Amino acid sequence: MNTNQRFAISIHALTLLAANSAPLTSEMIAGSVDTNPVVIRRTMAGLRQRGLVKSKSGAHGGWKLMRDPKQILLCDVYLSLGEDTVLAIHAHPNKYCPVGGNIKGTLQEIFSVTQNAMMDSLRQVTIADVLADVRAKGKK
Repeated sequence: MNTNQRFAISIHALTLLAANSAPLTSEMIAGSVDTNPVVIRRTMAGLRQRGLVKSKSGAHGGWKLMRDPKQILLCDVYLSLGEDTVLAIHAHPNKYCPVGGNIKGTLQEIFSVTQNAMMDSLRQVTIADVLADVRAKGKK
């Protein structure tokens, strides 16, 4: 699964948890996302490592947020994926080609600016903001 999908699933799951006061099982979250519960468990493991969610086993167990939704920035969610960059550079361009031999440095500069702009944007949005927008769209 690519980073964009994992990021979207992470935001979806956190927003669903923010909308519910009771713990939600992986199966419940998977039902909303329309994916396999295994995908949700893997996704939630990264969010747990980042301190965004916690889980409890048992009959009344499930996933819960560890922070107020107003305190969970989308940049935190993105960082939970463990990806270094949004845009990857192909590994082995032809170093003897005038373009291939120089493209990596050029792309690194462009992609660095892009990455910084994206992270700046994600620092401005919380899970509470996403939930408010989802609820507003649901009223239309």
